[in-house]
Amino acid sequence: MGNRFVSFGEIMLRLKNLGSERLFQSPMLEATFGGGEANVAVSLANYGLDASFVTVLPDNDVTAACLRELRSFGVDTKNVVFRPGRMGVYYLESGAVQRPSKVIYDRAYSAISLAGKGDIDWDKCFEGAKWFHITGITPAISDGARALAEESVGAAKRLGLTVSCDLNYRKNLWKYGKTSGEVMPGIVKYTDVVIANEEDVQKALGISAESAQGAEEGKLDTALYENLCRQVMSAYPNVKKVAITLRESKSANHNDWSACLFNGSEFILSRKYAITHIVDRVGGGDSFSGGLIYGLNTYDSDKDALEFAVAASCLKHTIPGDYNRVTAKEVEALMRGSGSGRVQR
Repeated sequence: MGNRFVSFGEIMLRLKNLGSERLFQSPMLEATFGGGEANVAVSLANYGLDASFVTVLPDNDVTAACLRELRSFGVDTKNVVFRPGRMGVYYLESGAVQRPSKVIYDRAYSAISLAGKGDIDWDKCFEGAKWFHITGITPAISDGARALAEESVGAAKRLGLTVSCDLNYRKNLWKYGKTSGEVMPGIVKYTDVVIANEEDVQKALGISAESAQGAEEGKLDTALYENLCRQVMSAYPNVKKVAITLRESKSANHNDWSACLFNGSEFILSRKYAITHIVDRVGGGDSFSGGLIYGLNTYDSDKDALEFAVAASCLKHTIPGDYNRVTAKEVEALMRGSGSGRVQR
């Protein structure tokens, strides 16, 4: 077993409004790159782990710029596959106060959506690897991407890797005739660590925490989440840990943020952070996943791993763009209570 951490999914061109403008209020948009699984790879590389990102992209200058940026973080891109198609695009209108943020996807006919089973050599991708991360976004893109996702987790388990899956339900993506509830159970049966919020679990696995809908009003009843985790592990005996993120939305700029984890015997609730001036919450869940993977591979206790993940995600809310540009030391400083924001001299 090696020490490489592999993630697989779609990376896109991200076009965002300036500041708090509406989309195209001015004739300029910020152009960066991002995508759930790539965001996780960047986090892991920033923490000093050997991270590799696998995807399917067109062979053009936009892709070259994207891969160059990933490599600048230390992410290995040598197993990226080039195929016909385009790079997907998503538009982000960043909200403010009571106006929520909005995402518009433009990813039809992307190279990864046109790819299918057999287009990626998983044995090659997983050489020297110990961990594989995937999300529920990839199998939602197209039937071909679904087949690739199912093939990837099967190969990972065959080769003895630990598999983590962020269920990441995206209602705007499931358009090709299959639902999340039909597809995701086939992914989760190969998964060791499930990461989700309550809606993800309900939509992807049909398992519900009865009163968790209070999240809409900014209130959460954490007492029901242990039961939710137990239900997941009962339905999927292969799952060893379930982590549920708990976001209490006060406004577009103010969220309370925490998480819980169940490992089959112990139910752990993290510290809660009041994030009162959000800079960019996109990628917040991915930064939690990256933090949890790092924590589970670094610390002796699941409690420390969970606290690292929540602190990492808290910091991501302060950083523009999809990527969490923080080091493990910076996360540990917050995790140990240094959240004052005072200048470090």
